[in-house]
Amino acid sequence: METRHSEIRRRLARSFGAAAVAVAMTFGVGAAHAAAKPPVRIGIIAWQANPLGAGIKDGAILAANEINAAGGIDGRKIELFQYDDHASATDGVRAFQRAVKQDHVVAVIGGFISEVDFGIIPWASRFHVPFIAGGASNKIATMVHNDYGKYKYIFEQTPNSYYLARAVCDISHYALVKKLGFKTAVVLSEDAAWTKSLDQGYLACLPKAGLKVVDHIRFAPNTKDFTPLFNKVEATHANVIIAGMAHVGLAPTVQWHDQQVPALLAGFNAQAGASNFWKRSNGATEGVITWNAGAPGAAVTPKSIPFTDAYVKMFKTTPTLEAYMTYDSMYALKAAVERARSTNANALVAALEKTDIVGSMGRIKYYGRKARFTHDVQYGEHLVSGVGIQWQNGKQVAIWPAHAANGQPMLPGFVKAASK
Repeated sequence: METRHSEIRRRLARSFGAAAVAVAMTFGVGAAHAAAKPPVRIGIIAWQANPLGAGIKDGAILAANEINAAGGIDGRKIELFQYDDHASATDGVRAFQRAVKQDHVVAVIGGFISEVDFGIIPWASRFHVPFIAGGASNKIATMVHNDYGKYKYIFEQTPNSYYLARAVCDISHYALVKKLGFKTAVVLSEDAAWTKSLDQGYLACLPKAGLKVVDHIRFAPNTKDFTPLFNKVEATHANVIIAGMAHVGLAPTVQWHDQQVPALLAGFNAQAGASNFWKRSNGATEGVITWNAGAPGAAVTPKSIPFTDAYVKMFKTTPTLEAYMTYDSMYALKAAVERARSTNANALVAALEKTDIVGSMGRIKYYGRKARFTHDVQYGEHLVSGVGIQWQNGKQVAIWPAHAANGQPMLPGFVKAASK
């Protein structure tokens, strides 16, 4: 009898042992699956033939490389999906639809042209996918504010045109009025959705900055010959042209130089933020002043110069404003996913609303639900204010704000100094 019971105990032990091995193998497979976490898929939409669009793509690539090298997002690698909107709202919508339905991204960054953003926004709302837009139109944040439930998935990485106007006025007061003694200005802007509110801002804040606006000119973005416009500027005897340009920038800059217009070209010329603008303009950009998110050697934050250096090393050109913004938006998304511990759209929105990180262009926070410009990146001295840069001897020199400046404003030879 004892022998029989011993045999039964040995058989049970073998059975339990086999079961334990099976459970261990099962858990081992589960652990292996857990270790191989799925990537975080992010879509990047940009007009890649344009320097600003190329900056969106490249800023995202640099950030993704850095984040992945440091272990990813909670151990998950970032996988980028890139699309070209060709400056077309139709192509932008198709790209967004493909990103969501085919490539299953959890968020999309890009579309610096406001008209493209307006095409994408209804689809981001319909698909419930966070979209961090690059457009500067006030209308984007206003839409979120007015119908939060529908448009809460929309954020802006670019200070909208209201704040861009404030930045240009801050630069103008410091560099043009206090340093150069200028008194009069002509506002010269491309006729686009984003410049409508920009020009309203210019007309309101330039006089407060110390510049009397003596004329206001808007031109079609497909303008080829700027001679008549510059003749009109010269007739006003204004000290400075305050520009609003993004779709264009090269042609008016070259023709301003070739015509030797005696008014300094300043304001916001987005294309002049790229380092290849000197080469593209054959040096005609000498003396041009523009707002940008950052500049080489300008320590807006402790992350500004390391970002610029890494960008130049990888892409052999300095970053455009959209490169700074997209790079920071990638880190904002990383922080949001980690805070939410999820890529669920509603959880991501709630986490993005709590964004508070130091980026390459400033401290990144978004305006809240009750603010006038809901989900726009916040503007201010200790937030995102950007820099005023001037082209001097082939280099971008930061001339504002004072704490980040590495040079002083100057005048090209054909521009008249302010009269005493």
